[in-house]
Amino acid sequence: MTTANKADQKKDRANGVIVASCLAFVLGMVGMAYAAVPLYDMFCKVTGYNGTTKRVEQASDVILDKTIKVTFDANTAPGLPWDFKPVQREIELKIGETVQVEFEATNLSKKPTTGQAVFNVTPMAAGAYFNKVQCFCFTETTLQPGEKMEMPVVFFVDPEIVNTVETKGINTLTLSYTFYAREPSKPIAGLTVKPAETDNKL
Repeated sequence: MTTANKADQKKDRANGVIVASCLAFVLGMVGMAYAAVPLYDMFCKVTGYNGTTKRVEQASDVILDKTIKVTFDANTAPGLPWDFKPVQREIELKIGETVQVEFEATNLSKKPTTGQAVFNVTPMAAGAYFNKVQCFCFTETTLQPGEKMEMPVVFFVDPEIVNTVETKGINTLTLSYTFYAREPSKPIAGLTVKPAETDNKL
């Protein structure tokens, strides 16, 4: 093999390594892009960043002698033929007090439709202190033609909101929901259990 041929083979191997590295980088970036959305969503739910409220399992055991007003906003995205609104436009509650409010949705179409709500709190800095114990937004909702449904939200405002410089002066919060159309989740098929075989031996 000539020196020129050896040089060409070495150059081809080097080019192959570069191409493989570039492909691996591109695939890695695509994977990170897909992972970024759920990771960002998880980060927001845990920290309350960007006005995202927090989900908790227990109600607050501390109630302050200070009130805060919460107003409610309800919207539907294009493609979902629902009338969606809060039963109460606003309430005033003590900070730390656990309360329940109702929203109402009506399917205006002639076929079953499914939606799921996304939500946030403004001012955004207060999102970390708005804690939901129960909410229709945790799962999808399916309404039959013409069906009307009242949907509860159980929440409290964390007393720690008065101890943070960015939030201690806040007197009014707005909890906003937007319902989006989505395909209903398919039920998980049950496993078929075969009957036990009978031993016919005598």
